Amino acid sequence: MAESNPQNWRIADAYLADLLVGPDPTLDAALAAQRAAGLPDIEVAPVSGKLLNLLVRLSGARRVLEIGTLGGYSTIWLARGVGPEGSVVTVEAESANAAVARRNLDAAGVGDRVEIRVGRGAEVLPSLDGTEPFDLVFIDADKESNTIYLDWAARLGRKGTVIVVDNIGREGEIANDDTADPRVIGTRDGLRMLGEDPRFDATALQTVGLKGWDGVAIAVVV
Repeated sequence: MAESNPQNWRIADAYLADLLVGPDPTLDAALAAQRAAGLPDIEVAPVSGKLLNLLVRLSGARRVLEIGTLGGYSTIWLARGVGPEGSVVTVEAESANAAVARRNLDAAGVGDRVEIRVGRGAEVLPSLDGTEPFDLVFIDADKESNTIYLDWAARLGRKGTVIVVDNIGREGEIANDDTADPRVIGTRDGLRMLGEDPRFDATALQTVGLKGWDGVAIAVVV
């Protein structure tokens, strides 16, 4: 039996990506552009990108909100999921990241279905109030603001809207009541909100793989 350690997690993740995701020159080019621009290596893993794509398709989502664009890697997965008749609004705090994402989205052939809004989520999300409800919301930005993003996800969604929150594992620190890490505290606050706020019905899964010991929460607006 293989030992459970980060090296073998990455090997198993690569095996699953090769088997179930396969080669994708467009996505490879997007990652290469991110690296060339000096963006941090924090985009979702290929298997997680495929999961987002499948959740969009399984839920029949045609209008998607993403909070945290980075270089557009996950955005491409989401935009492919909604199809040519769907749309994605993605929010990115850094204008330089948004510029990289725009080039990647256009190169991937999905730029026409993606609107990038530049600014911090807490400031941008209120501007979406009153627009058509979103069918799926993907939250992958600063963890300290997870409760703000979840509140807006519910307000901008509808009954049945799917919400996906990334990076909830935090190397197991979510179970540490004494943590001083603001990212962990923000993650814990978000998970508590999902468990206590009557607007949500949620679960969460720990994961190990290319991104280490992490996890994802999935909720529905009720």
